[in-house]
Amino acid sequence: MWWSVSVMTALHLWWLTSFLGELFQAPLLGVLAFALYALEGGFFALMAYLVARAVQNPHGRVWALAGGWLLTEALRFLGPLAFPWPTLGSSLLPTPLIQIADLGGVLLASGLIVTLAAALAGVWTGWGRRDLPWRPLALTLLAWGAALSYGLTRTPGEGPEQPMRVLRTEFDSFARATQALSPEAQFAQQLPASLGRPPGSVVVWSETALLREAPPQTVPDFPGPGLSGLRTFTPDQNSVIAIGADGQVTSRNLKARLVPFGEEFPFYRALRPVYAVFERALGFEFGSLEPARQVTPLTLGGVRYGTYVCYDSVFPWVARQLTRAGAQVLVNPSNDGWYAGWGVEQHFWMGRVRAIEQRRWLVRSVNAGVAGSVNDLGQPVQLLRAGGAVQALDVRPKLLSGLTVYAHVGDAPAYALAFALMLGGVWTGRRPAREE
Repeated sequence: MWWSVSVMTALHLWWLTSFLGELFQAPLLGVLAFALYALEGGFFALMAYLVARAVQNPHGRVWALAGGWLLTEALRFLGPLAFPWPTLGSSLLPTPLIQIADLGGVLLASGLIVTLAAALAGVWTGWGRRDLPWRPLALTLLAWGAALSYGLTRTPGEGPEQPMRVLRTEFDSFARATQALSPEAQFAQQLPASLGRPPGSVVVWSETALLREAPPQTVPDFPGPGLSGLRTFTPDQNSVIAIGADGQVTSRNLKARLVPFGEEFPFYRALRPVYAVFERALGFEFGSLEPARQVTPLTLGGVRYGTYVCYDSVFPWVARQLTRAGAQVLVNPSNDGWYAGWGVEQHFWMGRVRAIEQRRWLVRSVNAGVAGSVNDLGQPVQLLRAGGAVQALDVRPKLLSGLTVYAHVGDAPAYALAFALMLGGVWTGRRPAREE
């Protein structure tokens, strides 16, 4: 289990090696990413060890491992080391099966996969027996058929359109972080692309498109009404702000989920000697940003925008909390310049699942990523993937209301399935073996 998950994670997150090499200005230090790959494998290996100790029967163990996998995936969304990037359910996005995410989230989609894997493994390990376990496989295929039918019958929601202009920029992320590219220069390049919008249009700027020492009350030159990512240093925060046509900042949302070892440093006091090695190498002390305690929609012109920043899109609870608070459309300002290679597409894919879970349109304004709009079925409608330093795209997302089953119950169906698989494995393991 350790080897399989470590290799899977390495293949999925191979782009981290080049990112770390660039961050530390030493390509060889990209091998630090292997510590993450090994850690991810370690979580699943611990689960497999516990299952192997609890369930001796190989047929029962197969089902218990499936439930353990699903539970481990769920736990990877929690705690200071949360990093649920390679979640199995996201791989169903190209298929109608992913539409069940509005019933139980991306983890329920993961549950479909591990249940089928367990059913097939049960047939494989039981091959040649008189009591070949076809029934679990038949029931699993029936569940897949029902999920497929459900997905094929979903149709886009109807609602009024809200004109919006999203920007896609190609600023160097490291230059922005160190302010080698000045905030004034960024602002000047984004301003012309934001002007001349259709009537009633709201402009959206990407994560940290605005930099200020402290949270501003006004942004006089901003081409409002609009939404923009904002980075402040006193206090140290990453947020999204709503700015009216008069330049007044009307509301703000802090980033809810900080990137481990990037925006927050878990167990900093306990591991201070270890962190100190890297602080000396980089020439500055690490500091954690302030996360949001609660997120609420930002309102402009009577429309409630469910805004969340970059990495927040990986965590379903953020979009769920915004939708339950009345968000009519999801807006994700992001800086994908950190995600080299296929990391950009992976981040975009996971964001599309959030649209399905909540049945809301998703609008993205990004630096060095995929900008545009996605409908409530998770289907891209208008996209910008590449181009010059600053590009603009006019989109018309629909404003939707109502709550999905997932918005009401969260990950409860996935947890229930995980425990059912584990208990089924234990029960199967304790049944007396039939004579061959």
